[in-house]
Amino acid sequence: MYYKTKEEIELIRESSLLVGKTLAEVAKVIKPGVTTLSLDKVAYEFINDNKAVPAFLNYNGFPNSLCISVNAHVVHGLPGKYELKDGDIISVDCGVVKNKFFGDSAYTFAVGEVKPEVLNLLKVTKESLYKAIENVVAGKRIGDISDAVQSHAEGNGYSVVRELVGHGIGKSLHESPEVPNYGKKGTGLKLQEGLVIAIEPMINLGKKAIIQENDGWTIRTADNLPSAHFEHTVAVGREKADILSSFEFVEEVLKKK
Repeated sequence: MYYKTKEEIELIRESSLLVGKTLAEVAKVIKPGVTTLSLDKVAYEFINDNKAVPAFLNYNGFPNSLCISVNAHVVHGLPGKYELKDGDIISVDCGVVKNKFFGDSAYTFAVGEVKPEVLNLLKVTKESLYKAIENVVAGKRIGDISDAVQSHAEGNGYSVVRELVGHGIGKSLHESPEVPNYGKKGTGLKLQEGLVIAIEPMINLGKKAIIQENDGWTIRTADNLPSAHFEHTVAVGREKADILSSFEFVEEVLKKK
């Protein structure tokens, strides 16, 4: 387990805030008719302009700067020629590396008029992320984070993806420990200050089963019903969690739209 110094946490914060600003740049151009590849270009240019490197580009051979997952796609969607349609939801997952440290965050956007039951999925998924973050405190355990997501999502009638998990983050995009979105309170690794993790609930409107598409990357729900995804990079705090990434930039843009 790699515990970070206060200085290292500030560098991760810098990277994570840049991710938040990148997601806001993408948010500005999300609308029906826009291709997912054009969103990827916006992110690539903005990250480069800010003297950082897209963390996902060429990671294990991934060909793009963003993972863009639409509707029934859960995560790891490849940007391409697909044009966004009114009523779509789109998860945009972004990572950057700056000063040798990584930041990682994701936000699911509604495109145009989205069905109320799907908007509620987005709302509950985001709530489950913040309920999980309340447990990122020294002395708590990974299972407390996992249980918070699972209880809130399943309590609202949704299902939790099992195969994909959150993760430690720092000098690598994926470090230990794994942070599942399901589990038992009071189990797993005890949290200590200096641990930085990315928490990322992936919550399905229908059943929890997922399959991988033939492109070798995109994960979608087996029943083809929508899935939502929100992610923050968070440092364990003594009294309360320290959220290093931010949705504020995104939500300022969404307010103006």
